[in-house]
Amino acid sequence: MLRYLSIIFCAATSFSIAAQGVVTLDSCRAMALGNNKEIKTAELKIKQAGYQRKEAAAAYLPSVDFEGAYTYNQKNLSLVDKDQLLPVKTFNPLTQNYEYELLVNPSTGQPVIVNGTPVPLQMALLPKDALTFNTHNVFAGAITVTQPIYMGGKIKAMNEITHFAQDLAISMHDSKVEDVIYNVDAAYWQVVSLKAKQRLAEGYVSLVESLDNDVKALVEQGVATRTTLLSVDVKLNEAQIALTKVNDGLVLSRMLLAQVCGMPINDQFTLADEDKETLAETTLRPATFNMDNVYAKRHDIHSLELAVKIFDQKAKVARSEMLPTIAAVGAYHAMNPNTYNGFANKFGFAFSVGAMVKIPIWHWGGLSNKYKAAVTEARMKQVELDDVREKVQLQVNQASFKYQEAYKTYDMTCKNLRVAEENLRMAQVAFKEGVSTSDEVLKAQTAWLAANSEKIDAEINVRLCDVYLSKVMGELKIY
Repeated sequence: MLRYLSIIFCAATSFSIAAQGVVTLDSCRAMALGNNKEIKTAELKIKQAGYQRKEAAAAYLPSVDFEGAYTYNQKNLSLVDKDQLLPVKTFNPLTQNYEYELLVNPSTGQPVIVNGTPVPLQMALLPKDALTFNTHNVFAGAITVTQPIYMGGKIKAMNEITHFAQDLAISMHDSKVEDVIYNVDAAYWQVVSLKAKQRLAEGYVSLVESLDNDVKALVEQGVATRTTLLSVDVKLNEAQIALTKVNDGLVLSRMLLAQVCGMPINDQFTLADEDKETLAETTLRPATFNMDNVYAKRHDIHSLELAVKIFDQKAKVARSEMLPTIAAVGAYHAMNPNTYNGFANKFGFAFSVGAMVKIPIWHWGGLSNKYKAAVTEARMKQVELDDVREKVQLQVNQASFKYQEAYKTYDMTCKNLRVAEENLRMAQVAFKEGVSTSDEVLKAQTAWLAANSEKIDAEINVRLCDVYLSKVMGELKIY
């Protein structure tokens, strides 16, 4: 949360600075972080992961549900198809039992038999209407409470998965922030580089113009030839063309920086470093480093470590389907017609409690193979993590080598520039003294231009290599 507040604060500050027309590298970073859509999406994914984590935690608690139903039936429910006659028993004092009172033949004293069945003396009438119930409109409802007791470890595994998923979302957000910062730095120093080359091109045009004016004066005096003047004019045209290309490139690079920062591409603002003659030198980094510390700081490594843990928990979820599950259930029912009271057309209420047990017995190897597949997928992620670690080690070594090389190149270009400046000074003095030709001055000017350009490129390259090395080592500054 503090990190996000820092981003918002820095973005607000950068907007104020941008309104004034001068922005620093940190301001550009803050604007990019505040306006980048991918980072905003990553922040929303963090919130989503937080909600999913709370959802998984809720599985430990009992769930309460309400279910209701209504049914219209065309016909009523009847227990018999017609009126029924039932024989009635009477109490016999002699036998002390209830017995059927049968119709007796007076002449024989034996029960009367009809169709092989004795004829009862008394019969009870059960009319069909009394056994017919009004079931045209049936209402039912229940409030159910379900409490998981043992789910084979599935609930615990799902909570672990959502915990790791939230950490993964944060790690991916930080990785995206690093990418944005690196892109901002590259665009920022590109503008600074082209601004320096613009000053260099303008200085070179001034040198060639000065030489062109001197040669014109010599031509008027008859000391120099027209051919010499033409060669200088050609160099002047080349210098002006180069200046035009640099100006166009500077405009485009400013547009790119504005786009990376999330600002309108036509916004004009001055960079704090673009008018500096010499940029502040970076401290030379050591060539050796502890890879364990690098692994601990790299967000991509951390993301893969979390992915390995997530897939380990997914394997436990698959294993839980092979284990018994137990849950306690309680419900409060309501029915109309009331089946608890002779199908009376009013609501009847009752509660029930119980337990549910599910024991997988035989699935033809489906569940076990699903578990094995999940374990194999977790092992694949571990292999991927080991492979990425090896690649990161190579990446860090390559970045360190390029950084050391860029630093050495920068030192050499500084020396070359000092030599080129002295050579140009001597060539200009010799030309004014008449002991040197314009061709030698043009060569010295060209060498001076090349040395300056190489020095600018080397200086910017040191900056970019330093930022890239910080990125691959996981040390890039994140607000």
